[in-house]
Amino acid sequence: MAQVLSLQEVFHSADTRHARPAKPPQRTTHKFKTSVSVPKRGAVTPLRKTHKLNSDVSPHRAVSAVRLMRIEMGGAFADLLNEKGKGSGENEMGYVGRTLGFRTKDLDDRDLRLVTDVVGGTIRWRRYLDHLICSLCHDERVFRSMEPLLLQILRIGFYEILKLDMPPYAVVDENVRLAKAALRPGAGNLVNGILRKLLVVKDNDSLPLPKVEGDDRTQARALATIHSHPVWMVRRWTKYLGQEETVRLMVWNNSDPSFSLRANCGKGFSRDDLVKQLQVLKVPHELSLHLDDFVRIRTGMQAVLQAGLLKQGLCAVQDESAGMVVSVVDPQPNETIIDCCAAPGGKTLYMAALMKHHGKVYAIDVNKGRLRILKDTAQVHQVDGIITTVAADLRTFAEETKEKYDKVLLDAPCSGLGVLSKRADLRWNRRVEDLEELTNLQDELLDAASTLVRPGGVLVYSTCSIDPEENEERVEAFLLRHPEFNIDPVDRWIPAAFVTNRGFFASNPAKHSVDGAFAARLVRASVKPTS
Repeated sequence: MAQVLSLQEVFHSADTRHARPAKPPQRTTHKFKTSVSVPKRGAVTPLRKTHKLNSDVSPHRAVSAVRLMRIEMGGAFADLLNEKGKGSGENEMGYVGRTLGFRTKDLDDRDLRLVTDVVGGTIRWRRYLDHLICSLCHDERVFRSMEPLLLQILRIGFYEILKLDMPPYAVVDENVRLAKAALRPGAGNLVNGILRKLLVVKDNDSLPLPKVEGDDRTQARALATIHSHPVWMVRRWTKYLGQEETVRLMVWNNSDPSFSLRANCGKGFSRDDLVKQLQVLKVPHELSLHLDDFVRIRTGMQAVLQAGLLKQGLCAVQDESAGMVVSVVDPQPNETIIDCCAAPGGKTLYMAALMKHHGKVYAIDVNKGRLRILKDTAQVHQVDGIITTVAADLRTFAEETKEKYDKVLLDAPCSGLGVLSKRADLRWNRRVEDLEELTNLQDELLDAASTLVRPGGVLVYSTCSIDPEENEERVEAFLLRHPEFNIDPVDRWIPAAFVTNRGFFASNPAKHSVDGAFAARLVRASVKPTS
């Protein structure tokens, strides 16, 4: 579950689970005249010979609608789709043609940026948008039985009017055209009527939103609608954080994400070198307050990609919270380190870079394909000499090997509740039931990882979650099962603002302006205590 942005895998990794619609209001999904198409491998017929051009339809809205269909109905990752679409307008138009039966004008760079904004924002605000759409339908049954593509078009229109502040009547006109072309004239008329109702209530400052009042359950449902999160998350965070802090967290999750670039010291490329490159590219940036190799950027990622800084291995896109987990590991030259759930490999690469080409990092993961990407990236980053990839289930590997390691990092599979600002779709793909399954898996992996630590060695357990059940409670349960391990407070390696009372690392997105993450550093006794 390492956190890194590379050319192949640009955003955070998490389990793929088919997107679930927001519970209230519920809808009946049914077939419609278009389909979500997946291209077959092999020869591709030129698009211009296959699909008729419709120059009246907005390119970014057509692409956005099709992407949203693929994400919600096909379970695709919003972040990966956004990355694949960068600089690939013809590929995007291929999906539009196969899904809608026509193509639009080619997408320019502005269109592609708009697609990213509209898709990510529409997914984040889905519950909020659906509540308003349902409220403005003349009959709730219209919403419940609405065709998936028609709903996506309405979501796009509502988002553009309410959150992007686009010229309202242009938004109405363009989305009506898309509905008529992709579906039928009656669908366009429905879009026209509902969007015009929205303009009226918006101008009157009378959006039909719930009030935060009543008992705890009622307040949680209202907050979940207003801030567009699942109710179970709101109730859970309110229990642990309080209502005020929960609202701050949801506001953060709905804001445009910022990113951090890590200069690749393993290739002799310093942060000063990276800053010079960003200045040449005119990319606004600021130095990390916490890590010497990191620089923050909010805009300009497209320029960084086009300049080839990632492709050349001069830097990687990696959140500072992930960098601080590596700081907790404190990799040193000549050590042997094992990264137990390594792919896609951000922490593996950073640890290797800090070891200055001396030592060994073993990267274990069950996903062979992602390990191949890691291996290729290690070559580009010039740290492949000390990285060895191992395709295996950690539990099986731990049973079969007799080797012991100086340091073991278990960046465990988790809910990803700390990275919801970057993973717009993840909030809708998680259920409260998932946490029980995940905590059981985390316990099993921790037990397996502990057997790989030499006497006097270090075990670091980390997640990209902010949930205590996945973090502190897993460590406390582990220590009860394994008295030979003790907590090693992390205050020697990271700033005091990130250190908990128990000596763990924990980042809060709303408080620290980085992804939510957790890490515990545990040291194995030189001699196992007697019972």
